[in-house]
Amino acid sequence: MSADVPAPDAAGLRERIDTTKAHPARVYDVFLGGKDNYPADREAAAAALAANPRAYLTVRHNRDFMRRAVTLAAKEGVRQFLDIGTGLPTQRNVHQIAQSVAPDARVVYVDNDPVVLVHAQALLTSGPEGRTDYVEADLREPVRILDAARRTLDFGRPVALVLAAVLHFIEDEVAYPVVTRLVDALAPGSLLVLSNVGSDLNPEQVGTITKAFKERGFAMVRRSHAQVARFVTDNGLELLEPGVVPVHRWRPEPVVDLAESADPDPEFVAGLDELDRTRYRGINAVTDADVSVYGVVARKV
Repeated sequence: MSADVPAPDAAGLRERIDTTKAHPARVYDVFLGGKDNYPADREAAAAALAANPRAYLTVRHNRDFMRRAVTLAAKEGVRQFLDIGTGLPTQRNVHQIAQSVAPDARVVYVDNDPVVLVHAQALLTSGPEGRTDYVEADLREPVRILDAARRTLDFGRPVALVLAAVLHFIEDEVAYPVVTRLVDALAPGSLLVLSNVGSDLNPEQVGTITKAFKERGFAMVRRSHAQVARFVTDNGLELLEPGVVPVHRWRPEPVVDLAESADPDPEFVAGLDELDRTRYRGINAVTDADVSVYGVVARKV
């Protein structure tokens, strides 16, 4: 958090946490090997794994796509990042990635889940040369987000807008105008980093998973290749190579696995349930049949 922005009351935030219902950020946390989740979240993750035993690959490859895209932005000189739909802090968050390249990078995290905010206050801490801030807001509130982000970011200079695995929780009639409103506020040279569950990537498996999630209280808006591309073309952005592709095909390189998968104890792993075993599996051996999320990076010219 930035030093001059008062931190929300952690006790009050905890009172707002509903542990009886699955939440997308916490289900995501399960697959990333996190511990900030509840039985309802694990049950939803287990349902997804039952529908597709390799579903964890989509989540972890989406995370690694974000790592590669943020690294690219920092190497190209972008020093400001607006990450909306942050999710729970886990390994290699945006500020850690960006500041490993540019220690003076500034990052604003945005999420509407009180669990995320509680942990963000403690864990999303900038290096000494940079700065981080956290905004509690919904993606559907772009004006509020932009106003709060201006405490930390200078929108007269390039910003990387990160919308990783968040737009598929918003219907089209809101999603497209919101992205336009956010992109309009960015300076030339800014980047859009975006990922969305595909409707034409392994549709049968994804359909089963999204049905299971809907039964547990949150719907996912799957979008086709053309519908994801609209976020670029509608806003006159320059599409960076290789275009709109499954996330594991966006400028691929050896994946940074979870630490647990480096040298697991086979006997220990065998004693875990199927969901927890996924933390101990590497993900470099991946096929197109394993990944159901599109990724795209585009530049404002």
